[in-house]
Amino acid sequence: MQNTLVAPVGVLGFGVEGQSTFNYLVRNGVKDIVVMDKNPVKLPEVPAGVNVKVSSGDNYMDGLKDCVTVVRSAGVYPMSPELFKFQMNGGLMTSQIQLFLEQTKSKKTVGVTGTLGKGSTVSMISHILTKCGVNNEIGGNFGVPALDLLETETADRVSILELSSFQLMTLSVSPDVGVVLRVSTEHLDWHKSVEEYRDAKANLVRWQKRAGTCVYLKDAEPTAKIAGESPAGTKYAVSLKDGPSAGDGDAVIDGATLAIDDEKLYLSDCKVRGIYQLENMAAATLAVKALGIKVADAFEALKSYETLPFRMEFKGEKNGIEFYNDSYATRPDATIAATASMKRPFALILGGSEKNADFTELSNILVKERPNLKQIALIGATAERMLADLKKAGVDAAGIKTALFPTLEEAFADSLSIGKGGTVIMSPACASFGLFKNYKVRGQVFDKLVADL
Repeated sequence: MQNTLVAPVGVLGFGVEGQSTFNYLVRNGVKDIVVMDKNPVKLPEVPAGVNVKVSSGDNYMDGLKDCVTVVRSAGVYPMSPELFKFQMNGGLMTSQIQLFLEQTKSKKTVGVTGTLGKGSTVSMISHILTKCGVNNEIGGNFGVPALDLLETETADRVSILELSSFQLMTLSVSPDVGVVLRVSTEHLDWHKSVEEYRDAKANLVRWQKRAGTCVYLKDAEPTAKIAGESPAGTKYAVSLKDGPSAGDGDAVIDGATLAIDDEKLYLSDCKVRGIYQLENMAAATLAVKALGIKVADAFEALKSYETLPFRMEFKGEKNGIEFYNDSYATRPDATIAATASMKRPFALILGGSEKNADFTELSNILVKERPNLKQIALIGATAERMLADLKKAGVDAAGIKTALFPTLEEAFADSLSIGKGGTVIMSPACASFGLFKNYKVRGQVFDKLVADL
């Protein structure tokens, strides 16, 4: 480790990940540490003999002049002029994920990235491995910070990492099994371009060894392109029967059925709802297949898998109306995927805080490809802009009732008019800020509204 981390070592960003890095450095005997964060820094108790400098406020990057190595937290953009100058002057920059992958003693490492479905896929992989008696732990963007995993690591463990583009951006080592889910565009308020975002994602598999495995979606062009950068000797493709690849993959999704190696999994036999989950299930099964798990055992395990909170979560049926909580859907393509699973006439609660997303495709699909969509209740800062796009798409001519509401409670009450035999789904396509602290609080409010009926 000392070869990688030459002191003084800077901790750049002191949120949850930065604090984990700080504890890791102290555990590993680093004596000179520089903590840098724009916000005020509250240090934990520091052992005797450890020297800590703090650089905070607008000029927090000034602390770089006191560092030889810096561990960048994921949320800190790595291509800033300050970090460029630091490295040009001989400074070394690394990250939590880089350090973990360099030092892990885990039997195998699995990394999962994509624009949608990362959390679900990671938790599915863990669920299958647990059911099959394989010791495993989740970390990274989901679960515990990666460096915390090293504290409890055993040689028989599989470490599963959910990895965002922020975490992948400067990575130069890849996990044994890399899973690339559907990649579109995201975080363009942070990344400078779509190309930069997708290039960051490619680091998940770009540095794989020949003995590694790359799992990817064949019908999603950006994903397939990223998989093409992997030097792994084994590549497993997920394919859609009615997609461009016509089902030419190692896992084939045909309607509500998943087929791998002559084994079939029917969505109707599973606890999860949402046909889009079959992509995640396919990727998770191929990932564990690479770890030696039989497909039949993986499918059996997936039948008992329950969805993560607020991800197309079925909340039951009351007064003849089904309720789905998809508060985690903070992007238009997540809502497109969720509404594709609706079988009954449904009412949709849509809208939230403004991230300047383009709602054109969402509006066109809702109006022209969701014949069972009967009403839309719009909330939040995006409501009026969404309504304008829906009107352009022909929502009035399609006979879909639309209305704006100041609160979720009022939108929910209106949605109940879908009546017996219908469905109410909250899949906002937007973040929650403004009305709620985060998507979890929004989801909790929806849950309570259902429970109180």
